[in-house]
Amino acid sequence: MDLKRLFATSGVKGLRNYLNSQKKYEVARTVIYFLISFSLLAAGWITTGTRNNLLTIVAVLGCLPACKSLVETIMYCKYHSLSKEEADEVENHSEGLFCLYDMIFTSREKTYPVLHLAVCGNTVAGYMPSDKVSEADCAKHLDTCLKVDNYTNVTIKLYKDFSQYTKRLEQLRQLQAQQDVSAGILNTLKSIAL
Repeated sequence: MDLKRLFATSGVKGLRNYLNSQKKYEVARTVIYFLISFSLLAAGWITTGTRNNLLTIVAVLGCLPACKSLVETIMYCKYHSLSKEEADEVENHSEGLFCLYDMIFTSREKTYPVLHLAVCGNTVAGYMPSDKVSEADCAKHLDTCLKVDNYTNVTIKLYKDFSQYTKRLEQLRQLQAQQDVSAGILNTLKSIAL
């Protein structure tokens, strides 16, 4: 278990099987945070004989990051990574492209699970099999976020059908345009994902 990953996911975000592996770290971090708060509460109560002490205040304030971590744990547990078969097939079709796996984008209205994204130049293609959200809404949200970082002429197309998505990956592989734009778009997408 990588202890650094308990508190920072920037090095592993977007890698294959990210969601499934990150769940363990989220649960562990949440348990640690709550244990710290409860141990401070118990230490204050044992040493003074009452709950009315400074350690109780610190324990209650310690519940704030613990509860935030619990919310993140619930969000991670709601979603799953691509199956091994789908991930293998996507990998075969996206060789040479900049790719991100297991991206969960949140807006004020909805949460958009995009299980794979490929970026080629200023074109973004993604696979989101969930029927609960619209591809157009997600594309609009991503476009808005990219415009904030000055990526204005980005074409975003999301697919619910896996075979159509793999066909699009093959088309993008044949294009393989400007790599410098792709890296910046990838960084922005990673920064706005869960």
